[in-house]
Amino acid sequence: MGAAMRRIHVGNALGAFGLGFTVPYLYVYVAQVRDLGAMTAGLVLAVFAVAALVVLPFAGRAIVRRGPLPVLLTALVTAAVGSLSLGLATGATTVLVSAAVLGAGQAVMQPALATMIVDCSGAENRSRAFATQFFLQNLGLGVGGLIGGHLVDASRAGSFVLLFSIQAAMFLLLVGVMATVRMPRAPKVEGVPAEASAKGSWKQLLGNRAMVQLCVLGFVLFFACYGQFESGLSAYGVEAAGVSTSALGTALAANTAVIVVAQFAVLRFVTRRRRSRVIAAVGLIWAVAWGVAGFAGLGHGSQEMAVAAFVSTYALFGLGEAMLSPTVAPLVADLAPAGLAGQYNSAFALVKQLALAVGPAVGGPMGASLHAPYIVAFLLCSLGISVLALRLGRQLTAVQDQPALASSRVVAGSGAAVTDPVAARA
Repeated sequence: MGAAMRRIHVGNALGAFGLGFTVPYLYVYVAQVRDLGAMTAGLVLAVFAVAALVVLPFAGRAIVRRGPLPVLLTALVTAAVGSLSLGLATGATTVLVSAAVLGAGQAVMQPALATMIVDCSGAENRSRAFATQFFLQNLGLGVGGLIGGHLVDASRAGSFVLLFSIQAAMFLLLVGVMATVRMPRAPKVEGVPAEASAKGSWKQLLGNRAMVQLCVLGFVLFFACYGQFESGLSAYGVEAAGVSTSALGTALAANTAVIVVAQFAVLRFVTRRRRSRVIAAVGLIWAVAWGVAGFAGLGHGSQEMAVAAFVSTYALFGLGEAMLSPTVAPLVADLAPAGLAGQYNSAFALVKQLALAVGPAVGGPMGASLHAPYIVAFLLCSLGISVLALRLGRQLTAVQDQPALASSRVVAGSGAAVTDPVAARA
């Protein structure tokens, strides 16, 4: 990695650490510590999603016109202000406004950092760069949540003020780290049309059939997985499988552990395989995960078997996530015309936020009460991922679907292209 990429990865880790530091405790903070009730706490969580949906359509254009680094620095300062004001807020109005500011800042960080990774990487190392980003994000979230949990005390509001103050300091520290990044010129990816102007438009993006199909696929991915982790699937585990809150925590830890342990081993496996086939395989793995979840809640085994099956469900989801991290985000970048990576990253981030908003709203009630229909519906969603991925593969160029082909194309002395990877290395 170059110096710029190292700083970007440090930024990803610090940003995730700050996120994990406070997000798990927002509900307790608003509802109990500030004594604003469950309704206000629920609205705060909704405000995060709404703020992201409002700012992301504009973030892409800003990244294209101003560059990802200025947009990221602005987002970090905004998030720091929102975090500090949220820690000091005591009334419902100030809490909601502060949450909106914090949510807007955090939402813009994701496409800005992703665009910086694109600009600092080439086709040959982009998958590894995004895999490293995902690895560090999960590590940062886990460590942040662990340390934050030891600092907070629901009986002392001051402990939460300290928590949000540390988060704000993390964002400002990140400003200092990222301000030193020297961005290179964005590399040109083979197989991407170059006729687009840097200004771009949503109309042009919607005219890219491959990108539209990837967005549809992305919505189903995030709806059927991430949108269920802390809503429908956890409700199903408690109500149908009878797992305890400690077992639920173990399941979430198993998910993170699989990602951290398996990420780079999985990267070696997927690097030279077609991206559409990798995503289709994830759909099948997640279908198995939902089947195991069905056994946990609808089977007639012992409680220990139900807990083991439920933990295995989260572990299987983690394996699929590790396969997606070096696959989907680099594909978004490779589909973007020259100069429009920021807009495409923002559009995909918007799709993700929509899925994360709709997923809990649909899955939460189903997981809590409609146990069998819930499992069947999301098992079918997972199989749908496989179908959508294979259809997407027909819209991609050979290099977009399998970037390793680009590195294997070496021109021989006779002028003929050598496409055999073994011959190319020789």
